[in-house]
Amino acid sequence: MAVTGLRMGVVGGSIAGCAMAVAGIRAGADVTVYERSAGALQDRGLGIAIPPALHERLVATGYLGAAMPTAPAATRVWLTRAPGGGSAREFARQPSAITACNWGLLWQALRTAAAGARHHRGRPVTSVGRAPSGRAAVRTAQGEETYDVVVGADGHRSLTRQVLAPGLRPTPAGYTVWRGTLPLSALADHPRPLELLRGAWVTLGFPGGHGIFYLIPRGDGSGPDDRLLAYAIYATPPGRTPDEAGYVRHLAEEHFPDAWADIVARGEYAATTCHPVADLHAPLAADPPFLLAGDAAGVTRPHTASGAVKALQDALCLEEALRSSPSAADALRHYARERTPEAARLVELGRRLGRAQVERAPDWAAMDQRAVDAWCRATLAGASSYLYTEAGTD
Repeated sequence: MAVTGLRMGVVGGSIAGCAMAVAGIRAGADVTVYERSAGALQDRGLGIAIPPALHERLVATGYLGAAMPTAPAATRVWLTRAPGGGSAREFARQPSAITACNWGLLWQALRTAAAGARHHRGRPVTSVGRAPSGRAAVRTAQGEETYDVVVGADGHRSLTRQVLAPGLRPTPAGYTVWRGTLPLSALADHPRPLELLRGAWVTLGFPGGHGIFYLIPRGDGSGPDDRLLAYAIYATPPGRTPDEAGYVRHLAEEHFPDAWADIVARGEYAATTCHPVADLHAPLAADPPFLLAGDAAGVTRPHTASGAVKALQDALCLEEALRSSPSAADALRHYARERTPEAARLVELGRRLGRAQVERAPDWAAMDQRAVDAWCRATLAGASSYLYTEAGTD
């Protein structure tokens, strides 16, 4: 029997918050979302990859509209710079289907699906705690509201997480990720990379790190074939974190094949960001009446491509738990049993991938197809990842 008549508060209105709001609405809850930002968030995004099967399920269940643009890719191509020259050497290919999304378009689709909730924009939550009644209290500058369930979807600095795991902070990995998007005009003089990216996503290995490249929809109302080039480049910076564009351009000129270096080093960026890589996972994803979702419950290293994926799966799990449980407490315990170990698994997988691709990166120039397949199997060590479907995983 489904729990009914719930009041649910959601702290955070980003992808995780909107997805959890949709879950609550679909399960019949009265939902209120608190968003720190006063404006819309659709201009914030870079690139996101999700499994095709998850995208199909989200469309089928109404979380996403079928018209939301995506950029599917079916194959992963591994490249490095050829020894003694500036050309690219392809050393492996693997079937690895992804549905690439623009962060802003994904948020906009979820926000539309969550229109049935009350959204308080520009109202930061100052604290979350237990009310004397045993319900959850959400406090803002405008006052306090109590709820049967409060979802912490407030990111890696989550206030809600401090109720469940006081003092828990992310653990730094010791290296940095640079993210950016470039218009396809940056590839105009490089037809081979553009042709490759039309159906594949690329891992480009270099000494001490690697880069991931893929196309995403532009997201500004342009045509369905208009794309941006999204990338994430991982390396250990010298000393303190350098400026965003400057150091990544240096890496490109120093280590990339000439065409890829030209794209990254001299392209006009649509967006850039840079941050140290870190991870954490909460010991419990829920403790009634509180529940954690997305990065509030677990920050994984980006190698797993599971940030948004996990948040969306969290939402599907919450909806199922609310529909199949007789009380809010039972639903949250159901959620905790499923999502707590999954966050821990993803954090461990991210650490393993980080060690293998950055901290102890192989000699990419010496790799071939057989070596890559063996390296993937050894790195995963039996763990599953939708990015490595050819390496004996589900």
